[in-house]
Amino acid sequence: MNTIKLSAAALVLASLASGAFAQTQAAGGAVEKCYGVSLAGHNDCKAGAGTTCAGTAKMDYQGNSWKNVPAGTCTSIKTPKGAGSLTAIES
Repeated sequence: MNTIKLSAAALVLASLASGAFAQTQAAGGAVEKCYGVSLAGHNDCKAGAGTTCAGTAKMDYQGNSWKNVPAGTCTSIKTPKGAGSLTAIES
């Protein structure tokens, strides 16, 4: 019985999370992954070896971590380590 309740709760949470993401995209328009622009702990998802998902970047402007930014703006974002990139930046 508890397993069924836990599975149902997990399904509801997953549904809410994907709905929130879809609303964010719809409200803000098209987005693109931009590498090398996130601050430590503020990346949107996986940031290479040793990380799992959002918020796991170990340092500012980590080249293999990314943030969603408005489409067409990534390469114009300037950081102390250079511009944002549409592909992972080798360290």
